[in-house]
Amino acid sequence: MKKDLISMLDVKEDLEKIIDYAIEMKKGNYEKFMEGKTMAMIFEKSSTRTRVSFEVAMEKLGGHAIFLSKNDIQLGRGETIEDTAKVLSRYVDVIMYRAFSHENMKELAKHASVPVINGLDDEEHPCQVIADLMTIKEKKGRLVGLTLVYFGDGDNNMAHSLLLGCAIAGMKMRIVTPKKFWPKEYYVEKARELGGEVEIEEISENAARNADVIVTDTWVSMGDEAEKEERLKIFKGYTVDEKIMTQAKPDAIFMHCLPAYYGYEVTKEVAHGSQSVIFDEAENRLWAQMAVLKWLFE
Repeated sequence: MKKDLISMLDVKEDLEKIIDYAIEMKKGNYEKFMEGKTMAMIFEKSSTRTRVSFEVAMEKLGGHAIFLSKNDIQLGRGETIEDTAKVLSRYVDVIMYRAFSHENMKELAKHASVPVINGLDDEEHPCQVIADLMTIKEKKGRLVGLTLVYFGDGDNNMAHSLLLGCAIAGMKMRIVTPKKFWPKEYYVEKARELGGEVEIEEISENAARNADVIVTDTWVSMGDEAEKEERLKIFKGYTVDEKIMTQAKPDAIFMHCLPAYYGYEVTKEVAHGSQSVIFDEAENRLWAQMAVLKWLFE
């Protein structure tokens, strides 16, 4: 039976294994197991890291990737997702989809006869979170028992996938967010069902207490631009700055999936400071995605 990576829940049995694959592959230990294989990459949302890391991953593994914006295919002119999935499955060996809608993501996976990878949708961003957990393990040597504190929009794809990922990995997670932006109850409940320790609170003088990892993300995700002014007002005070970093453990690391908007969710001093690992994290998208491909095809 084919495997898909639509949600972090799809890797709950194998997350540690995939992360270890990625760390090994980064050392140069991988075979060209995608030789003769092709990936279709459907982009409804633009991207730097997702596109380049998947194209390079396929090349390193001996395969080939085809970039398809919604203007390049009939999906953008009203062809159904079901038909698109069935046609592409006749041509390619794997589909990566970067979508506006999680429902469309599930629909594509349901009708494709080849593996489907979620390159981001409005609910989850599993590829990024696997890379994030890989980065944390690289820097800290372990995942179990660490505390990750996330500042900013708690009702977005990163917060949701981190909730699941931290729970699966045995990490504690605190989301610091205005009440209006608390994560969807589904993801909080799932994280707790997986044994995750989850706290959700608004900003305070000690919000980053005991943090081994501080994470933030843009306050205005793609598709939310119309709400920008309102969001900037609501999130005032949630900027990760040096003061917040001093509340965390002295050896805490700072992470951001990028692109970053300096002065909003984080200051440039923190993002480019000594505790930041954002560029290692960005690089690790490549190795994590190579590891995901290995897991899908093994």
